[in-house]
Amino acid sequence: MRWTVHGERAVYSSPWVSVHLVDVEPPGGARFEHHAIRMPAAAAGTVLYDPAPDRGILLLYRHRFIGDFWGWEIPAGRIEAGETPEEAARREAVEEVGWEPGSLQPLTDYHHSSGSSDGRFVLYLGRDPRSVGPPTDLTEAERIAWFRPDEVRAMIAGGEITDGLALTALLWCFAFGLFD
Repeated sequence: MRWTVHGERAVYSSPWVSVHLVDVEPPGGARFEHHAIRMPAAAAGTVLYDPAPDRGILLLYRHRFIGDFWGWEIPAGRIEAGETPEEAARREAVEEVGWEPGSLQPLTDYHHSSGSSDGRFVLYLGRDPRSVGPPTDLTEAERIAWFRPDEVRAMIAGGEITDGLALTALLWCFAFGLFD
């Protein structure tokens, strides 16, 4: 069933996000205003994976001030104007962890909060990463570390990885047997 949209107005807008009230009417239902979060750009994330015994999956540990929590995540960020999702995924990996993927395999493209936002994430698996130096964005991570796939699986089960983008990418890789 498709809802009817009668109009929309912005309540707040910035280069990062805008909040709108949308005048909607569900089929057979009453008309009402629904909030909508509009994201001007999608984000791209990369699972960096190297099957070498001393490597595995590269994660960053960071604080998220909005919910005031810490957790392990994959490198990710906004796709800039004129940039492809693949270029953004590669750039964000270099900026946040100092490693560049040799190849990027598309995983999935999804809407992260479809009931309230048009936000979109594009995910990749980066193989054969190479160190290109220290991260260039020093505001992203408290620390960076390699974990074996079995350790990451245990971290997910233990609640150490709670970020939706990271969980989606990592669980996708586990579900489809992409870690050797």
